[in-house]
Amino acid sequence: MFALFAPALIGGALIGLSASLFLLTHGKVAGISGLYGGLLQPAATGHAERVAFVAGLLVAGLVLLRVHPVAFATSERPTAAILVAGLLVGVGTRLGNGCTSGHGVCGISRFSVRSLVATVTFLGAGALTVLVTRHALGVLR
Repeated sequence: MFALFAPALIGGALIGLSASLFLLTHGKVAGISGLYGGLLQPAATGHAERVAFVAGLLVAGLVLLRVHPVAFATSERPTAAILVAGLLVGVGTRLGNGCTSGHGVCGISRFSVRSLVATVTFLGAGALTVLVTRHALGVLR
């Protein structure tokens, strides 16, 4: 039974460790939307650390693709739908003042009430979207 959950446990531990190390070494939350968004703002501070963090994510993905390609599932969804969904996620992170990694991993671990509310909202909206699109409307199967 443990083997079933081992990859998720290891991945979660690595995410927690990296977020903790980033907070300890840089004094900043390792929220992806904030780090990536700062790359698009020329006046943002910490440009080098943002580039290194995002580059590390890309390199890790490329390494995983090379050593374990089945980890990358394909989607039956049209590319346009995936692009629109990605843009909506980006808009949502701006409206929510952060993303699930920032609020869910880093904010809750710092006992932030705002992050707890944001994370519950993210999860609730996701569950409601699945309920409506898959079960009530019968689309996106």
